[in-house]
Amino acid sequence: MKPYCWLIALFIAVSCKPKSVPVKTNTAAKPVRVLPAGYKMVTAIKAAEADTSETDEQLNAYASYYVLVVDTGKSYEELRNKMFNLHQSSNLDIDTLGRYYDKTKGLIQLPDGDDDEMYAGEYYPRRYPSQYLSLEYLDEYHPGSESKMIALVAGIYETKTSADSILEAIQPSEKAFVLKARIYVGCMH
Repeated sequence: MKPYCWLIALFIAVSCKPKSVPVKTNTAAKPVRVLPAGYKMVTAIKAAEADTSETDEQLNAYASYYVLVVDTGKSYEELRNKMFNLHQSSNLDIDTLGRYYDKTKGLIQLPDGDDDEMYAGEYYPRRYPSQYLSLEYLDEYHPGSESKMIALVAGIYETKTSADSILEAIQPSEKAFVLKARIYVGCMH
């Protein structure tokens, strides 16, 4: 029985031997990258799961507005006094957005116990068109400005013409200027 086993094993070994097929080589052929079998499936799943809504929202999260800056400086008290004087001499109201200057922090901020827990005790910028006097940090509207540089703002306007007409009407000082700003108007939470 042993000789038959050897013959069967030999027959199987010979029949399982791969046949040689001539391979055509093309020297101009580009290298081929072999991807794992599940690549297409995983890629399709990732593409289907991708949430592009945030990207669309980010495109609409900024607006170009014109900020009327009356004066700038590091002294909150000095600019606050100028703001009250300008309020008396013009028809512009003051809107602090509920913020005040915390001398210990050196920061214009919302009250520590504000309803907005995320920004309580922090600076929250004016971001939408309005015709109010307020004290803001200049770098919110002019990136690259000196840190904690305070601006006396006399409104944010949708058009340059609107900002220029208010500037002409109040004639605050030679330091006043209109700044075109790209302002974040998306969700801050």
